[in-house]
Amino acid sequence: MADYRTHVITSGALGAVYGLSSTVLLGFTGIQGALAGVLTGVSGMLPDLDSDSGRPIREVFGLLAAVGPIVMMERLEHWGGSREAALLLAVILYVAIRYVASGILQLTCVHRGMFHSLPALVIAAEIAFLAYLNDSTAVRGLMAVGVALGFGSHLVLDEIYSVTWNGGRLQLKSSAGSATKLLGPSWPVNFLVFGIALTLGYAVLLDGGFTAPPAVERPLTRATKTPAQNGWERVAGNPSHAPQTEAEESEAAAEDEADLALEPSRWQRTRR
Repeated sequence: MADYRTHVITSGALGAVYGLSSTVLLGFTGIQGALAGVLTGVSGMLPDLDSDSGRPIREVFGLLAAVGPIVMMERLEHWGGSREAALLLAVILYVAIRYVASGILQLTCVHRGMFHSLPALVIAAEIAFLAYLNDSTAVRGLMAVGVALGFGSHLVLDEIYSVTWNGGRLQLKSSAGSATKLLGPSWPVNFLVFGIALTLGYAVLLDGGFTAPPAVERPLTRATKTPAQNGWERVAGNPSHAPQTEAEESEAAAEDEADLALEPSRWQRTRR
């Protein structure tokens, strides 16, 4: 697999290209493009969160703990209700990522586990979309795609470095295929990872406004108008011709109201 330095250089270069392209070609602002580029560069190291060596895991968790609260600042302010509460939540989040999460992962995860997989890439992009609060869905998608690109560059490099030349022939290492896998050897872990991906995917659909709640049908109400105004016709009895004078109209309206009060079943609404 590629070494840590190669991953950093590759994801950093990819982030620069992605940030510049999003500004020049896609019309995003320079700040948005720069932030998307930074997220792309940082995300290229995310699969090494399960690394069994010291330096990568320290640097990755250090970067993640620093960048995470910054990206989530608007979300934290929304949760806390004020700038001061958001700063306090940012400090708590830094400590939780830098020390608590890193300690848990070192005890429970193995290198080249499900952190090196395509479902993990999807989960990372979904978390980025949900964490970055912005009124524009396109901007949130820009950040999520940047995270996916950086994460994916790590997986692709690992697969490239698993192929070697031996005597003029291609030879695959034992690690070939372990970076871009869909399933791992542990089925409980597979169910957990896919469950997280599907749950976060549904949250993205709701939070991003991609799904709208079903429209509530309101019952039709009958307008409080006279039968003549509301388009009612007499269907029983002796249907009279259309009134020609005001006296005939008043007389016909009085008869209609009397008949409607006595026998409502004689009346039905029709379209004119």
